[in-house]
Amino acid sequence: MGMRILLTLLLIASAAPAQELKTRPKPNPQQPAVMVDEDEDLLPQTSYAFNPIQAKKELKIGAFYQKKGNERAAAARYLEATRWNPSFADAFWRLAEMRDELSQHAEALDAYKRYVQLEPQDGKADKARERIAALEAELAAGSAVTPEPAEQP
Repeated sequence: MGMRILLTLLLIASAAPAQELKTRPKPNPQQPAVMVDEDEDLLPQTSYAFNPIQAKKELKIGAFYQKKGNERAAAARYLEATRWNPSFADAFWRLAEMRDELSQHAEALDAYKRYVQLEPQDGKADKARERIAALEAELAAGSAVTPEPAEQP
């Protein structure tokens, strides 16, 4: 009889966490709108907290994907690294490069700007500033409306 009560209690105790997992609220990452991955809805929802070890793991996995030629997967991992450690300058640099290669110019611009904020005196900061200027000019030229020719009767 005692064993039956113990098993019943174990079943009840193990059912409670399963209910909590189903009602977990969605996280609200503190990222600018352009720093969101387009495939984010396919990723498992994660609650981000400062975790430099996880950020380094994500950076390492991103480097693996980059070496294999999968820029989208690399960019997704670098973005994850920036979420685990928002002051991880190397992750922002690599994210900017990947977004630049993927022609995601607005996202690359934001990542370059964040890198310069974090490492203003670094050797790569000058290159980042050059890319920022080029991307801003490119985005401004792309958003400029060219007048349409007038209709001729």
